[in-house]
Amino acid sequence: MSERLKDKVALITGGAQGLGKEMAKSMLAESAHVIIADINEDKLVEAAKELSCSHLILDVTKEEQWQSVIKQITDDTGSLNILVNNAGIGGGGDVEMTDSETWDLVHRVNLDSVFLGCKYALPLMRESGNGSIINISSMSGIVASHNTAAYNSSKAAVRHLSKSVALHCAKSTNLVRCNSIHPVFTRTAMVQSMIDSAPERDIENKLIQQIPIRKLAEPIDIANAAVFLASDESSFITGTELLVDGGLSAT
Repeated sequence: MSERLKDKVALITGGAQGLGKEMAKSMLAESAHVIIADINEDKLVEAAKELSCSHLILDVTKEEQWQSVIKQITDDTGSLNILVNNAGIGGGGDVEMTDSETWDLVHRVNLDSVFLGCKYALPLMRESGNGSIINISSMSGIVASHNTAAYNSSKAAVRHLSKSVALHCAKSTNLVRCNSIHPVFTRTAMVQSMIDSAPERDIENKLIQQIPIRKLAEPIDIANAAVFLASDESSFITGTELLVDGGLSAT
């Protein structure tokens, strides 16, 4: 254990599994006080017990729940230094196949939640000083595909919203930074289930063929990037995107 995040309080949404859980584990290893939040109460409690960290139930699409969670953190810790807006969902379908309900849901979870998190966490982060907002976008927010219109749109918007938040923070205080992380295909449960669903299609190999370094990302790769952006090592980095893409964007 090291102490790159010593005395820092971190809130990670979508923290019950996948990338959120891995980021929580890595930040705990760097001596942060970590609070994981998720809508899935059973998995949330299980993850918090496994990691030995705090947890709060949160539907990231609900404004009043964000207000309640930030108040709870204020009452419990009095500070918040790191916000990781990680909660998200997929959404298949090209522009003609995507129905309005799917479009709205994907944007509520992937984009609106980031807006709400930044809006309601910022006052406490500003008071706490030395804060870092990390918004988990995707390579799909930079490189589009034909069959994920809603997902592409929501993740691209997260990238640009992060820049707007960074500029706002720089104008109103120099104590809080905001950046986005853009992972390539990562071996999470969601991606693995997609691979396993149709072994005859050899989906894993097709994904790998798109990545110059010829392998999927692992959750720890994204967690390492998040720890860096959360730490004081990145104190002069704001309003930018960190591509964890194995070289995909260079092609």
